[in-house]
Amino acid sequence: MTIDGRGFAAPASLVEHARRFAAEGGTPAEPRVAATVLLLRPAAGRPAADGADFEVYVIRRVAAMAFGGMYAFPGGGVDRSDSRVHLDWAGPSPARWAERLALAPDAAQAVVCAAAREVFEEAGVLLAGPHPDTVVGDVSGEDWETERRALVERRIGFAELLRARGLALRSDLLLPWSRWITPDFEPRRFDTYFFVALLPEGQRPRDVSGEADHTMWIRPEDALARAAAGEIGMLPPTMATLAEVAGCPGLAEVATMAAGREVATPITPRLETAPDGTGRFVLD
Repeated sequence: MTIDGRGFAAPASLVEHARRFAAEGGTPAEPRVAATVLLLRPAAGRPAADGADFEVYVIRRVAAMAFGGMYAFPGGGVDRSDSRVHLDWAGPSPARWAERLALAPDAAQAVVCAAAREVFEEAGVLLAGPHPDTVVGDVSGEDWETERRALVERRIGFAELLRARGLALRSDLLLPWSRWITPDFEPRRFDTYFFVALLPEGQRPRDVSGEADHTMWIRPEDALARAAAGEIGMLPPTMATLAEVAGCPGLAEVATMAAGREVATPITPRLETAPDGTGRFVLD
């Protein structure tokens, strides 16, 4: 998928799918609530001459998954249990998150809990600590990996894992960024809340979930350049989010921008088609 001045050029397969959906009078699928996390860290090696001096962690979904073959951020769907679990909680309360996300407190808890749970399941990064102002260190050992696999397989719950380790979810480490809803012609649709988080010191993300076939750290502007050149595939929410954070020179500026963003109103890319059959996603 490439970028131009008016939006994001759409793959021919999506344009054809949208055409068939409209011609057949398809019924839009109900979006599933989801959460995704942009993990950021200071850029390794030589400082950037221009642009963002930090990197983002991206994963390429395996072909068999929804949106397979596309690079995205770690994340996934909200579980029903995410709104009901009783876990130690540090940072803004579910009630405060409810105000920020314009959701009921239990729904807000579910979204935040899902973001923290998914980034641990998919990237092996745990946004939790023994105290409200500390974060657990390296969680890549075999004992942690055994518990992570049990969490993925739903043999234990996220709250159970944290409680056994004496940890509290650090909700303050998740910075809300935006909300996106998949276009109505897609067979699988998501109502996804995007968060930003700085990689905790001592932790290192790794390909552990089985849902990705490639992972990498990359500067946002470099990722966009490779997408524009057709080297890697990304969907509009990923590209738009990368373009937004790429405008920040450093991580402090990302945090400042996140604090002032309106995150409750969803964004849905609109597909426009040209007479020659090509299409582009436009953000109204």
